[in-house]
Amino acid sequence: MWQPGSGAKDTWRLSPSPLPRAPPSAEDARKFKEFGSTRIEVQLGVDITPYELFKVWNRQYARDPCHHGLLKHLVRWPLQLFEPVSSGDRPRYRYPPNATLPTGLVTNEIGWRGKPLRPRQARTVRIVFVGASTTVEGHQMAWSAPELLEKWLNTWAADQQLDVDFQVLNAGREGATSPEIAQIVKDEVVPMQPDLVVFYEGANQFDLASLVRNSRELKALPRPSFEATAGTLGTLARSSSLAAHVLVALRQTGWGLGDVPEAVKPDYELQWPENLDEQDPDITRLDLPVNIGRMLHDLDDMRATLSGVGAEFAVSSFVWLVFDGLKVDPVQGRWIWRTNNQLYWPWRYRDIRRLVDFQNRVYAKFARTRGLPFLDVAGRMPLDPSLFADGLHMTASGVRVKAWAFYQELVPLLAARLKSKGWPKTHDREQWPLFAVERQSITCP
Repeated sequence: MWQPGSGAKDTWRLSPSPLPRAPPSAEDARKFKEFGSTRIEVQLGVDITPYELFKVWNRQYARDPCHHGLLKHLVRWPLQLFEPVSSGDRPRYRYPPNATLPTGLVTNEIGWRGKPLRPRQARTVRIVFVGASTTVEGHQMAWSAPELLEKWLNTWAADQQLDVDFQVLNAGREGATSPEIAQIVKDEVVPMQPDLVVFYEGANQFDLASLVRNSRELKALPRPSFEATAGTLGTLARSSSLAAHVLVALRQTGWGLGDVPEAVKPDYELQWPENLDEQDPDITRLDLPVNIGRMLHDLDDMRATLSGVGAEFAVSSFVWLVFDGLKVDPVQGRWIWRTNNQLYWPWRYRDIRRLVDFQNRVYAKFARTRGLPFLDVAGRMPLDPSLFADGLHMTASGVRVKAWAFYQELVPLLAARLKSKGWPKTHDREQWPLFAVERQSITCP
């Protein structure tokens, strides 16, 4: 089992107070019950889940819900709408403020995950995390990484006798891409007057298509099923709790019986951009693979936005459980397998790993050339399947390990800023990005 290292045992085990959970509203509970365990497939590999039921949709994004690929499936219930700050269709949605949702999510006054906000004081250092589902984490999780970090950083400050109050906030939301995150930074993060904003994302725009000549045809091929790849034992594990327990027990005793390998993938060849150095890439090139060029544009946008209000911007490497030869057990590893073989079909494990590493090198060089902190969380995170709920998202134990990796990367940076007297800063009066929620009943023809 992974251990945090000497001298860290006490801090590592600390947890924040439980989030203040109230019973979901009667309306939310009714919607959740009516939805049940339904999965409505909007497009291949993308399902409507109960999460969508409780989102507050951008009025511009939802301007024609009856003909909207997603929202047309939700209009049987009243839609919740908000008026966007910038009059555009980003961000697509916000979480309802001051809510406990049936999915498990607890939000604060501005609809971000977490406990009620504390107004900024003279000794406050405020850190905001931005990203997608791997930042907000599963709604049912007791804590996300930012909540654990706030507890640990304030413990560190007390141990070091630092007169400072760390606030670590979570502005992440599932499905967000870099253009959307950039808008969240402008509309929601800037008014909170952060001292540091941390970007953690790397999967929602990730696609090898630009490197494969016949990618469209390959993507259209039938996707493999877990049952076919896992074989008889894997199929039994899904239908029989006894078989599942037997397979788990065998794995714990060291037997590899039943481990599921990568699915068979169609043959293809990567066409690497000419003269692009994979180890030291020219990040100004327009043909950078896996859509990283667009992401760098948006990262620059975030950097400039935050610099304009005196906030620092940090970029983190991204963690992905995938590597050539990865095998997972057929009980606990099913969703890891699904991420790497169905959601990112038809790319081979070794190619996904290669491009994830490339993307992280680009992030590192971007930070270096812009004079930004780079937090190498991926370099500290063990690729242990027991820490992952799927290929990208983590179990409760995995979230704690990831938070600890962030802690190890952040403490030297924070210590340097505090020593230089650069933090805490003097700020103008904060303006929380509050918003009104309107419920609208819609009847489609």
